[in-house]
Amino acid sequence: MNKYCFFLLLLLAGPTGAGAQTTPYFPDRSGLWETRTPAEAGINANDLEQAVAFAQANEYSGSRDLRIAILKGFEREPFHEILGPTKKRGGPAGMLLKDGYLVKEWGDTRRVDMTFSVTKSFLSTMAGLAVDQGWIASVEDPVDRYVWDGTFGGEHNSKITWEHLLQQNSDWSGELWGGKDWADRPPREGGLDDWKYRTLHEPGTVMEYNDVRVNVLAYALTHLWRKPLPMVLKEQIMDRIGASSTWRWHGYDHAWTEIDGVMTKSVTGGGHSGAGIFISAADMARFGLLFMNQGVWKGERLLSEAWIRQATAPSVPNPNYGYMWWLNRKGEEHWEGLPEHLFYAAGFGGNFIVIDTEKNWVLVTRWLEPSKIGALVKQVYEAMD
Repeated sequence: MNKYCFFLLLLLAGPTGAGAQTTPYFPDRSGLWETRTPAEAGINANDLEQAVAFAQANEYSGSRDLRIAILKGFEREPFHEILGPTKKRGGPAGMLLKDGYLVKEWGDTRRVDMTFSVTKSFLSTMAGLAVDQGWIASVEDPVDRYVWDGTFGGEHNSKITWEHLLQQNSDWSGELWGGKDWADRPPREGGLDDWKYRTLHEPGTVMEYNDVRVNVLAYALTHLWRKPLPMVLKEQIMDRIGASSTWRWHGYDHAWTEIDGVMTKSVTGGGHSGAGIFISAADMARFGLLFMNQGVWKGERLLSEAWIRQATAPSVPNPNYGYMWWLNRKGEEHWEGLPEHLFYAAGFGGNFIVIDTEKNWVLVTRWLEPSKIGALVKQVYEAMD
């Protein structure tokens, strides 16, 4: 073989070495996940062990009886009560994927637990599917063009767009399933009258983390899809990424609405009063892997790359928040010393899905003391350098 044929063969074989593009791995439905050692994944094994030990040593300090933890965590809120299912939790657990392969797991990653506001990232994905399929023409459309039952009536609420709801800056005013918008995470100052009769912020100008308004988005999307959102999630995402049959998405016990003559449960975007998505770390990791791979699973596009780009773009009022995904941009929630392209889903009690689309890794960690997440991610990141 002469040298010209040799170089031609190298060219046809494609790039090799450190600069090669790695083809991502996707686990099948069996639940068996192909593994790579830290060395094979280019990760320092000792540093990674220290990171895992840190996660295990910094368990969320709240009660494992999540009814107690919820009532304690939101005791400032007037009229707060448990309205939907809860479940006692397990201990710290997690998984680290690199290029889709399982590099490390700890704890019981098949145990189903509440996931609280990680649910919001699943909820926003229901809006993404609706945009991709043309059910929502534009996220800048007022929601009352689609849901005209009075939920978005009035001078203020009629201005609210899908994007305002997704970015949590709508300041929707009203009551849903017994929850009053002003009673959800009220300001530290003032009292009932101050909160009830406050001046409303123009939609799009001020972010306020508020589960009543998140549940209004779930209600609106339920009427848009004209069927339960767990059914949409199962058929269009979870079944197609090979998730288990163990996850559930609950609403409040009394959150029923009539659609096409059928009583339909409207789910919640978190576990603030119970309910939300109950799921294993392994199924969370599959969802994270779908986003790491820009909406493609085994060559099939499930979500448009345009939607993922839009969902992880910073909002004007809060550079750390997109469409119910947290972003590591410069701002109050920035993790110092870590790149700004990281984004993540986060839930009460220390539930996280952290995604790096440039280094191709996904970290799922459960029941970590929430203030420790930045330190944990930094340790994982340093193990990869």
